[in-house]
Amino acid sequence: MPAKEPIKPGRKTRRRLARELALQGLYQWCVAGGTAEAIEAQLHETREFPKTDEKYFSGLLRGVLANVPTLEEQIQPYLDRPLKELSPVEISILLLGTHELKSHPEIPYRAVINEAVELAKSYGGTHGHRYVNGVLDKLAAKLRAIEINARI
Repeated sequence: MPAKEPIKPGRKTRRRLARELALQGLYQWCVAGGTAEAIEAQLHETREFPKTDEKYFSGLLRGVLANVPTLEEQIQPYLDRPLKELSPVEISILLLGTHELKSHPEIPYRAVINEAVELAKSYGGTHGHRYVNGVLDKLAAKLRAIEINARI
């Protein structure tokens, strides 16, 4: 098996690009609504799309939008205010991170949280990444208790 080429500084992985596009789609859904199919078709036309992990992107976008009420219900106990009072970017990142924690146990919980924090640093408000980190860290303790306890 050939060795993987190391990621160059500043170069984003296909998965990171997939998360960024999914975040764009979720933000669009928060602000303007729409179906997963319509949002996905629109994002498919962007110049970034061919560089992404297309299957992962689609799974994220469709997975989140198909389960919004359940994801919101899981997030809300860890918030200091109603979810709807957060910015659309923070809501989108929390939905995305919660979906990954629930549906992708093959990805370490710390990696999921780190990716969400990086999205919040890039696209969120000044201290939004701290808020996202705190919420997802508490949520991971519930959703990934076995994984977390195995590390202790």
